[in-house]
Parts: sequence; C-alpha cells; structure tokens
Amino acid sequence: MAGSKEIRTKIKSVENTRKITKAMEMVAASKMRKAQDRMRASRPYAEKIRNVAAHLSLAHSEYKHPFLIKREQVKNIGLIVISSDKGLCGGLNTNVLRLSINQMKAWEAEGKALTVSAIGNKGYAFMNRVGATVKSHITGLGDVPHLETLIGTIKVMLDAYTSGEIDQLHICYTRFINTMKQEPVLEQLLPLTSERLGTHAEQEKAETLTTSAVIKSSLQIGAAKGHWDYIYEPESKPVIDQLMVRYIESLVYNAVAENMASEQSSRMVAMKSASDNAKEVIGDLKLVYNKARQAAITKEISEIVGGAAAVS
Repeated sequence: MAGSKEIRTKIKSVENTRKITKAMEMVAASKMRKAQDRMRASRPYAEKIRNVAAHLSLAHSEYKHPFLIKREQVKNIGLIVISSDKGLCGGLNTNVLRLSINQMKAWEAEGKALTVSAIGNKGYAFMNRVGATVKSHITGLGDVPHLETLIGTIKVMLDAYTSGEIDQLHICYTRFINTMKQEPVLEQLLPLTSERLGTHAEQEKAETLTTSAVIKSSLQIGAAKGHWDYIYEPESKPVIDQLMVRYIESLVYNAVAENMASEQSSRMVAMKSASDNAKEVIGDLKLVYNKARQAAITKEISEIVGGAAAVS
C-alpha cells in the first residue's frame, strides 16, 4: 500500500485537475449558449435564400447555372471537411474524420480522384497525415465564424467545380441536435439536389430580390404547380451567378456554425464527465488514505502496548 504522503500528493494533484476541468466546463457552457444563438440567428437567412434558390431551379430561364446541372460522369470529387481548431471536445472530431475517411476510401475504390478543403486545424492536420490532396484550408477561426474569412477557402472549391476540375462537391461536418447529441453528416453541395434545395418553392409567393439588379418574380399562368418564371433586369446571368454563390456560401457558413455549437456542447459534456470522474477518484483516494492512516495508528498503538508489556 502506498504511503500516506504519496496518497496526499495524488489527492492534491487530482483536485487541481478537477478545478481546471470544472472551469473549462463553465467556459464551454457560456460559449455554447452564444454559439447556439448564432446558429439559430443564421437559420432564417439560410431558409429564405434556400426558397429563392428552389424557385430558381424550377424556373424556365434561358440561362442554367452550372451549379444546377448534373454531370454525366463523376470522376473527380471535392470534399470540404469541417472540424474544430482545439481538442478536449470528446469524440466530435474523431467521428467526423472517421466518416470522411471511410467515404474517401469508398470513392477511391470506385476509381475517383479526391480533392480536400479543410476548415479547422484538426481536420487539416489529419488530412495531411493520411496524404490527402488538400487544395485549400483555413485554421484559427476562433469562437465566432466570419463569412469573410471563409469566402477564400470556399471560392477555391467553387472555381474548381466551375472549371471542371471536380464533378461533385460534398461537405462533412457535425450537425447540432441538442446539448447531449451531435451527429456527423456528409452532404452533397454541388450539383444542388432537390433534397438540398428543399420543397418550399411551391408554398411561397412571388418575391423581390435585389442583388445589383432587380428581379421581378411572377407565377406563370398555366404553368405546373411550383414552377416559377422570372423577369431579370438587366440580364439573368450576373444575378443568378451572384445568387448561387451566396447560397453555397450560406450553406458552408451554417455548417461551420453548427459545428461550433456542437464543439462547445461536446466540450462541456466532456469536461463535466472529467470533473465527475475526478470527484470519484478523489473519493477513492481519500478512502485509501484513511485506511492507510488507520493502519499506521493501529500499528503504533500495538508497538506501544507491546513495549509497555515488555517493560513490565
């Protein structure tokens, strides 16, 4: 059995560790609430621009944006992996990176080439370790995501898709469900699918959108339900180009916001678990310490009684 001094040292060390994990739990709880507020605040804009994009995908326009055109052969695939910059957040990064690498292996088995864009230090370091082709990356996002810092990384992949370097673009991130549950998801960004655009087009009325031009939208008489025709001023191409790029940027921004909310929630839960475990360890060590102390006292009493009996 370890000596009393050694056990006291262990108890002190675990107590110091528990103070750190408890403080990190409280900080993560505060950041989690702010991250959830940012995530919820971004949803109305994302929902509205999704509706406009859905209307646009059903419109009989003379110009069809490349993001809406499905390619016959898919030989090159782009993947945007979103992770955290820091650790100590449970299995958050492990789960999303495992999902990414499993899908990458499946694509490689089909003979498809892969290009990766990493958002977050953990994902960037992992992709470099596995030897993936990293076309763009960004790290050090901090606690608040800013779209202007993400645009450069996103644009590299969008330009690669437009130029034909990649035929599909996917995104992998952790979706926030609630404080106790977050799940890694892999979704297709380009070409835009009906699932991604949603089914809200046929429920919305005509909308007016200004993006360096005025779009006057009206429902075509006699057209199929949910199909929209637009009048563009001055022309359709620059307006549609701007709209689709903004739409993809909003999707990536939302994914980053979801991942950050998941990160803080996962970190809070992990630090709470660590604090609870430290408390149990301290209790066990104190029990061992009391037993060792009692054994030492009993031994001393026995020695005193034995000595007194020998003298008498």
